Amino acid sequence: MNVTTDLDARFRAVAVAEGLVDVRYDVVASPVGELHVAATDRGLCRISYHGDEWEERLARGFGVRVLRSPLDEVRRELDEYFAGRRRSFDLPLDLRVAEFPAAVLRELARVPYGRTDTYGKLAARAGRPRAARAVGTIMNRNPIPIVLPCHRIVGATGALTGYAGGLDVKRRLLELEGAMLEA
Repeated sequence: MNVTTDLDARFRAVAVAEGLVDVRYDVVASPVGELHVAATDRGLCRISYHGDEWEERLARGFGVRVLRSPLDEVRRELDEYFAGRRRSFDLPLDLRVAEFPAAVLRELARVPYGRTDTYGKLAARAGRPRAARAVGTIMNRNPIPIVLPCHRIVGATGALTGYAGGLDVKRRLLELEGAMLEA
C-alpha cells in the first residue's frame, strides 16, 4: 500500500496537533551544509551538523515519539540569517541543561551579531571568571549552535578555536556576519 504525499502530510500534522509527538525534526539546507534541527512543543531544542543516529539521540533526550515534520519557522529564520536579513533569532528555545551551562548560554545569546568575544569574558559574565575551560566545554556541547552563537567565541588571543561544525564553518559564519575579513 502506498501513502500519498498529501495523506502523509495530514498524518504528520494531526500527530503534532494531537500532542502525539515528543520531538519533531527536519533537515535544513544551508550554505554551511545540512543542518539537522529539532523542536519540542516548548521550542527549538537541537541543531546539529551531524545526522548520525539523529533520531536515537533525540529519543534519548526528549522522548521516544520522534517524527520528521516540517519546522517552517526554524527554516525561515535560518534562511533569513544566511541571506543576511536576520541578525538575531526570535525562536522559543527548549534548553535542558544544568544551572551553570544555562547561565553561560544566556550570556552567549547576548553576544552581538558581527562581534566576537572570548571564553574568559563569557565565563566572567556568567559569574565564574576562572571557568574559561568549562565555558569551552559548554560551547563544544552547545545544543543549538548558530541560534546560540558559539561561533562568535574565540580564544583569548582572538584565534579561532574548536567548533562542532569545524573551523571552516566557524570562519564562514563569522565572515557572513562581517566579524572576520575574508581570506
